[in-house]
Amino acid sequence: MHAVDTFELVLTLLALVLGLHWLASKLKMPPASVLLVGGGALAFVPGLPSIALDPELALVLFLPPLLVDGAFYTPHGRFRRQLPGILSLAVGAVIFTTLAVGIVMHWLMPDLPWAACFALGAIVSPPDAVSARAVLKGIRLPRRLTTLLEGESLLNDATGLILFRFAVAATLSGAFHAGEAVQGFIVLALGGAIVGLLAGAAWVFVAKHLHDRMLIICASALLCWVAYLAGEAVHVSGVIATVVAGLMQGWYQHTVLPADVRLQSRSVMQMIGFVLEALVFILIGFSLRGVVERVGGIEGFTTSTMLAVLGVVVAVTVARFVWVFACDAVLAIVYQTGIQRARPLGWRQATVLSWAGMRGVVTLAIALTLPVDMPGRDLMLVCAFAVIFVTVILQGSSLGWLIRAVRPVDQEPPAPMNMAQAEAAMMRARTAIAEVLAYGSDGTLIHPQFLDQHRQRLRFMERYVQDTSTAMDDLRTHLDVHLQALVAGREELIRVHRSGLIEDEVLHDLERDLDIEEMMIVFQRGD
Repeated sequence: MHAVDTFELVLTLLALVLGLHWLASKLKMPPASVLLVGGGALAFVPGLPSIALDPELALVLFLPPLLVDGAFYTPHGRFRRQLPGILSLAVGAVIFTTLAVGIVMHWLMPDLPWAACFALGAIVSPPDAVSARAVLKGIRLPRRLTTLLEGESLLNDATGLILFRFAVAATLSGAFHAGEAVQGFIVLALGGAIVGLLAGAAWVFVAKHLHDRMLIICASALLCWVAYLAGEAVHVSGVIATVVAGLMQGWYQHTVLPADVRLQSRSVMQMIGFVLEALVFILIGFSLRGVVERVGGIEGFTTSTMLAVLGVVVAVTVARFVWVFACDAVLAIVYQTGIQRARPLGWRQATVLSWAGMRGVVTLAIALTLPVDMPGRDLMLVCAFAVIFVTVILQGSSLGWLIRAVRPVDQEPPAPMNMAQAEAAMMRARTAIAEVLAYGSDGTLIHPQFLDQHRQRLRFMERYVQDTSTAMDDLRTHLDVHLQALVAGREELIRVHRSGLIEDEVLHDLERDLDIEEMMIVFQRGD
């Protein structure tokens, strides 16, 4: 395909993304499901070129930025508190699912070697970070459940990738050593964490010493690929390196980034995340055509193939339910012995957690890296694709309904301070400084308006803490007047520019000031 044709194809895909996102909003369905179905349907349209998703490129291009985006906004306190549960899902559940799928696959296909069956289990075992983010967006869940799902999706890809490598090596060599596998797993995981720490520390140093806004934003955007590629270059887990670097970036961005850089870089990363997240699902859908052609078309799906596919899908789903409910039962028993930290989820949250196991780009990319001489390679590809489609479309589309049906209760204790109290604490600190700086060295009041403004804001915040609803109603009425005055100012600015009375540079500078002022008012309104 010519380079210009490739570029035109990318533009066409972006246009399809916009259209399918709009359709998803109209149908009130998760965009991931609509993109997947739309891409799969368009793949068979006559005349459209066949699109092959390169597995290595897919992992390098899509996974690092979306992992960092998830890690960037991870609540560190809850992540640390829920780390045992996260590791139980990211490591224990992935290993358990790998074993379950391998056993079922060997039972259905006895001629397939055990190691190949477990390789398939490793392919379909890790729920995908991209799929979880795409489906959970806009769904309100209890905080503990959200932390478990997001934390699991950040770490489990590493477990699946490592298990897959060992299983493939065992299939092709005919030998497997459990001790070496465990040792290798630990080395890859710890090595990835060290590389991530080094990459994160390098980003902190660069962000502190660069003074150019665009350079800092570029360095922030490149961190994900630097961490991933560095980890892979030294043969450790690039996934874990990326997640650790993203956690560091999220922790230090509050102190090392200026406000304007933080606002702009957040917008840049959100745009990158939106485009890559949407493209990955539509490309997975387009890959359906290649998978079907690989097995000889629709007629190539024999009864034994269909039974194997169905068995793998059921095994993946049931294994997660078994693991989650078994672990929750153990927590309940431990909790009954008096250990208060071992709080069980309860059947409501456990049901939602079990059903939220969507697979995505990692599963397909791993499957596409299967060696050509791998026994049962085509069947594995079909199974991987079936698992992605069923989990994203069936589970992803019904997750919101399930949450409304079981109504999981947030059992996490609230933080000592709510938002109103935190805002009041900040305002008291600002007013205390204003009381000092408003006066000159001789005690003369030299900034009366500055002092009065802070005192008024502090009085409002004290009322806000006492009666949030009434205070906000009064504030919105006040801010509405400000917005109307701002609109009048903007209209006048445009009028004088259209009349040729000011230069474009003046228009842009004054418009930027009005935009910032409007943003402040909108934020204060809580819109």
